[in-house]
Amino acid sequence: MRADGAGRATIGGLDRSLSLASYDRFPDALLDVPAPELWRHLPGPSLFSLEGRQGDTLFLSVLLHGNEDTGWRAIQHILKRLRGRPLPRPVLLFVGNIAAAKAGVRTLPNQHDYNRAWPGTTHPTTPEADVMRDVVAIAARTRLFASIDIHNNTGNNPHYACVNSCDDHHLQLARLFGRTVVYFEEPVGVQSAALARLCPAITVECGRPGSEAGVAHAVELIEAALSLQHFPVHAVGEADIDLLRTFAIVKVPGDATFSYDGRAADFQFRGDLDHLNFAELDVGVALGRCAGARRLEVSTADGTSTEYFHYHDGEIRLAQRAIPAMLTLDPQAVRLDCLGYLMHRIGRDGRRLADDLR
Repeated sequence: MRADGAGRATIGGLDRSLSLASYDRFPDALLDVPAPELWRHLPGPSLFSLEGRQGDTLFLSVLLHGNEDTGWRAIQHILKRLRGRPLPRPVLLFVGNIAAAKAGVRTLPNQHDYNRAWPGTTHPTTPEADVMRDVVAIAARTRLFASIDIHNNTGNNPHYACVNSCDDHHLQLARLFGRTVVYFEEPVGVQSAALARLCPAITVECGRPGSEAGVAHAVELIEAALSLQHFPVHAVGEADIDLLRTFAIVKVPGDATFSYDGRAADFQFRGDLDHLNFAELDVGVALGRCAGARRLEVSTADGTSTEYFHYHDGEIRLAQRAIPAMLTLDPQAVRLDCLGYLMHRIGRDGRRLADDLR
């Protein structure tokens, strides 16, 4: 092992440091270690450079959020199956927030989110940002084939891929995972946006942690990317994918209370809120109730003041058609990230489809 970079910051009066550990092999001892126990074997965020038979390198990142272990389990499955045999192509494997994995949480209170700390982040002076810069610098010295960042989420969502570019190779990589592809520009500082400057890059959402179907789907994707010799030369057709774009991020104000079961709070959301995910909702669909002049915080991708909600007689209703994603019933996810996203169908040019405006 060698430490390739370190960052230091004072948070809450405490000095903390973070270094990137690098390895040139994957120890067999890690093949059966669950994510919460990785801290016993690895000192922190770790980058593994694994040899392959031929071709450019596949970059994989897992556990950027400590309680999202599907990617780690998928990697273990593949490396177990190939034990003693070389990978089809070289792999750079980044194993992220081991400290949060120990605690079984997305991010620890004194940390900056590992998937908001990559180049382009709004917090470039954090130790996490220093580590991610080191990772990208190493990746930039490598001939990369593609990058896959593997995640879970807390709500009722289908499996889908996310891209930061609608170029053909990015969409072809996403298509290996499935038809549903989400293009997004916010939030910034994410892994896929940083790696997209170097190679085709996607983030994949594999449903809730603990799902065997999610692990199997991630394994299938990784194996397809390992075996693919080159991306197709033909363009991705409009009929080949269901392309969506995130237009708004919805947050609960930090000082507001909220509930899902009817208990008194500033925001009382419907108990089946996450079952609205990826449904095409019409104007007037109710999300819940609000107290007095309380309002949800909505930031749009283009910075416009588009009205997405009507507030009347204490009810919160959609003011325009939208497709939600990642609406969650998990209070911690709401506090650390957001309540959810609002999307629309788009064409390859990134513009909202006309029939989605009706």
